[in-house]
Amino acid sequence: MIMPQLEDRKNRFLVTGANGFVGKALCDTLDKSGYDVRGAVRQRDEIQYSKIPLVAVGEINEQTDWTAALSGIDVVVHLAARVHVMHESSKDPLADFRRTNVLGTEQLARAAAAAGVRRLVYVSSIKVNGEETHAGEKFKELDTPAPQDPYGISKWESEQALHRIAEETGLEVVIVRPPLVYGARVKGNFIQMLKFLSRNIPLPLASVCNLRSLIYIGNFVDVLLCCAIHPAAVGKTYLVSDGEDVSTSDLLRQLGSAMGSPVRLFSFPLALLRFAARMLKKSEQLGRLLGSLRIDNSKICQELDWHPPFTLHQGLKATADWYMANKP
Repeated sequence: MIMPQLEDRKNRFLVTGANGFVGKALCDTLDKSGYDVRGAVRQRDEIQYSKIPLVAVGEINEQTDWTAALSGIDVVVHLAARVHVMHESSKDPLADFRRTNVLGTEQLARAAAAAGVRRLVYVSSIKVNGEETHAGEKFKELDTPAPQDPYGISKWESEQALHRIAEETGLEVVIVRPPLVYGARVKGNFIQMLKFLSRNIPLPLASVCNLRSLIYIGNFVDVLLCCAIHPAAVGKTYLVSDGEDVSTSDLLRQLGSAMGSPVRLFSFPLALLRFAARMLKKSEQLGRLLGSLRIDNSKICQELDWHPPFTLHQGLKATADWYMANKP
């Protein structure tokens, strides 16, 4: 775990998306570590019951007024975004992603620079690199970006905009590209896996031999704090992960073991699985279960001397424990 020095604790933080999965965990860690932390949320009704001061900024776009949120702030961690969803309903999703993720980020960065903010840590996505890796390959920071959907494209364009603003204003920018983040209060596909396992539902994934990189919420919060205070992080882009890759079948087995639920996996022809997924319009979800996505996190380990404080096993066990204690 990153242990901040006394002078580091003088940094005053703004966390956007403070009510989200990562935002809540980050704000809690900053608060417990002795930092002055403020959160930004969209709606006023999200301000209730918070341990830290929250500011409602409305929708995030090119017109967002960040004045109150940024007052007296030294470091911004920008988590708020229009996120990737499986069933997109927008008629022009790329335009909508751009308005929030690109124009909204530009608005925040320029306002931060004008307000005297020293550093902005931007949470991008591994989707900037691409959707999957092939045998023996891992995504690295020097790879040519290859985003394949509107969300990934908007994140890549946001990164480029931030570098331009940094050159123009002197704002310190650090970009972090995570894979899937898991842990207590996780949502999306990961919570669906936990539900299937808790119900002992047989799954046709025994023969899946892929490898995927993940990052536990405890590791992700730690790496964000490292990027926020480390002097060598300025201007850098980092790919981050737990440092241990896992196949879908092994992931399910480890989670099932941690939950005390017998894992019922059986083999099934993958070609038939893909055909069924196409018929059910579930190809994207299945792709994440069958495909590989591996990350080389050696750059941040070498340059910032950062190492994941939690192992993959510890992260999965903590996630399973949370689910079993809170499941319906």
